[in-house]
Amino acid sequence: MKKESRHSVCVTGASGYIGKLLLKHLENTDIECIATARRPEFLKPSMPWVNFKYCDLLKKETLKGVFEGIDTLFYLVHALGETKEFVEKELQMARHVVEEATAAQVKHIIYLGGLVNERSGALSAHMKSRVKVGDILRQSGIRTTELRASIILGPGSLSFELIRALVNRLPLMIIPKWVRVKAEPIFIDHVIDYLYQVLRSNNTKSEIIEIGGGDQVSYLDLMKLYAEIKGLKRIFISIPFLTPYVSSLWLGLVTPIYASIGRKLIESIVHPSVTNSDASEKGYTVGPLTIKAAMQKCLEREERNLSISKWSDTLTSSGYDKDISNLNFRTRIINHYKIRFDLDQPDVFKAIECIGGKKGWYYGNILWKIRGFIDLCVGGVGLRRSRRHPTNIRVGDAIDWWRVEAYERGKRLRLFAEMKLPGRAWLEFELKKDQSAQTLIQTVIYDPVGLWGLAYWYILLPVHWFMFKGMLRNIKKEIKNI
Repeated sequence: MKKESRHSVCVTGASGYIGKLLLKHLENTDIECIATARRPEFLKPSMPWVNFKYCDLLKKETLKGVFEGIDTLFYLVHALGETKEFVEKELQMARHVVEEATAAQVKHIIYLGGLVNERSGALSAHMKSRVKVGDILRQSGIRTTELRASIILGPGSLSFELIRALVNRLPLMIIPKWVRVKAEPIFIDHVIDYLYQVLRSNNTKSEIIEIGGGDQVSYLDLMKLYAEIKGLKRIFISIPFLTPYVSSLWLGLVTPIYASIGRKLIESIVHPSVTNSDASEKGYTVGPLTIKAAMQKCLEREERNLSISKWSDTLTSSGYDKDISNLNFRTRIINHYKIRFDLDQPDVFKAIECIGGKKGWYYGNILWKIRGFIDLCVGGVGLRRSRRHPTNIRVGDAIDWWRVEAYERGKRLRLFAEMKLPGRAWLEFELKKDQSAQTLIQTVIYDPVGLWGLAYWYILLPVHWFMFKGMLRNIKKEIKNI
């Protein structure tokens, strides 16, 4: 039973970029924090002050009793990572939450949506769904505060990573029309401030609050500003055409943005997203910050490696959380590869702990990139996510197209494949010691789906054999050079 003296909040979307930062902000307050997640075990180690509960908002039965005793519910979820029927799924999640929140007598719902001009009548499917979700929440009868934000700039945010990747990697850029559309970017700290102010507010009515940073700029303006601050000379060439689909594939090749999410992003920003009212008129204020100051803060924090949340680490964006219980898996295929080291060989596991990202995969990196491009074209995550930190690992981290499923420092690392496959795949490294030697064991595990899944594995068996044997051979060389 929660203490009467403490305000209790529940954060849905706790594995997302905003959710993690909000929970961090609430750590040292007098607020009791509860959060929902489909993989709570990934989040518990890094946020011990939070009471995590398993919940899948698409499965109504998993919400039973989750919101009991909750005063305020933060609704921070979306279905951007879904490739099919994502609009209906977003609306279904909102309806499930409303039904359970009403039953639990939740007093206040705080929803972070998108900044739109509903009068334009030409919104993307994603932005229409954001508006409809807000409508569903308000129609519940529970006091609902909807914050509408445009581009969110912060270290690790989708928009900042997009800008950084494009400007850092491309000295010459082809600029389609959507890059010139005006928006009103807001710094991530200010978004969190607004969420917290709304939580503490004594207002009693539902309301919509538009929040922005004040400066009206385009993605092109932001890229030019980034180049100026970094001292990079870049050439931008405008063209009148480039479809969202082609643009999304291009973004997937040169940035950490998944093609499926990139397409929804582009479709959502082809219309201006600027504020039409001032949040201060409703009693909510944050300190002024120019867009240049916001960009500089993003760069400063990245230099200090202080980002605790990245949009690309979000499980729902990658599809890792998708329900696969109804798939028909055939016999599991397991292949082991081993190498031995002397007992006095130090740092045997160090090469494994820095795998992926800039370090690469020790063998056939060009083949990994080709496979990543194929994955990108069929709606997968591709190979552009890199990793959160070059050596540090935590459960739940994204490493290129893999997800860290289990990790014991210096002993064991298990990765789950998030690429598009006719089945499920894992890559595991484990270090074992006996009285005579140390053995590094590399295990490849594959659960095929149906006959096509089996055919996929056996057609590529020679490639897999060379890839994984070559990887282990080069890992051994790397370890001996450490």
